[in-house]
Amino acid sequence: MDSIRQIFLVAGRQRIIVICVLLLSAIVLAGLLAPILAPNDPVLVDLSHKLEGPSAQFPLGTDQLGRCILSRLLYGTQVSLSLALLIVCSCVVLGLVIGCLAGYAGGKIDSIIMRGCDAVLAFPALILAISLIAIWGAGWKQMALALIIVQSVYYARFIRGIVSNLKQQNYIVAARICGTSPFRMMLRHIIPNLLPSLFIVVTLEIGWVIMDISALSFIGLGVQSPTPEWGAMINEGKSFLRSHPRLMIVPGLMIFCMVALLNILGETLGERKGLTKSIRKIGRVSEQKVGGTR
Repeated sequence: MDSIRQIFLVAGRQRIIVICVLLLSAIVLAGLLAPILAPNDPVLVDLSHKLEGPSAQFPLGTDQLGRCILSRLLYGTQVSLSLALLIVCSCVVLGLVIGCLAGYAGGKIDSIIMRGCDAVLAFPALILAISLIAIWGAGWKQMALALIIVQSVYYARFIRGIVSNLKQQNYIVAARICGTSPFRMMLRHIIPNLLPSLFIVVTLEIGWVIMDISALSFIGLGVQSPTPEWGAMINEGKSFLRSHPRLMIVPGLMIFCMVALLNILGETLGERKGLTKSIRKIGRVSEQKVGGTR
């Protein structure tokens, strides 16, 4: 009976993974094909069509400036996902450099780097990002740089924990005895072994980054009007919540669906790899336990 139940569990998880990947692919494809799929110009202001309901010309209606909501939603998908990928990829690169250096070198270098990370982690991530943007000024470039600085610390701590564990493995010790250089050791032995765990973390973290981008744009510190972006669209529609709630509901549903799909996919992959308990959104929900992180 246990084996049969295990088969059904594996099949169910595979089905969930396939469904999540297909839905995420559809959203990404819609964003990439926004110039083709969008029925109207997303930034064209036409006050003669403001706050219209769904129609053949405007499938999801128009906003307070007469702009097509569907067109802005499609282009907003492109903007939000591009920014999220840019931020996450930059964080991964920085996290790999800092985490590998701290984890492999150990000693004083590790202590100095981790104390610096602790100083950043002492502040709530979003509050620190808002503070940096307030100093530099509002805009998507400043927002991206602030989030990269704040988020890369989580990756650095996570990667440092894994590297600290891996360098004690017998095959790493043997390679070191054979005279393998630290750089070659990283490329051939350590980084390939931490990539599966890092992939799951990235899958989970993209959803958080999308929410951070939307939150900062909602309060006017991120993507600026008239550029379409999900959080900025919610901000623009908040004055019409009672009379035309779709202005906020439509982009809000996109954020919800994207984040939910990414979290379900990441959690499912983590369960299959046995990493769910050790990888909890890089310390956002619970302290990172992988590799004896302090």
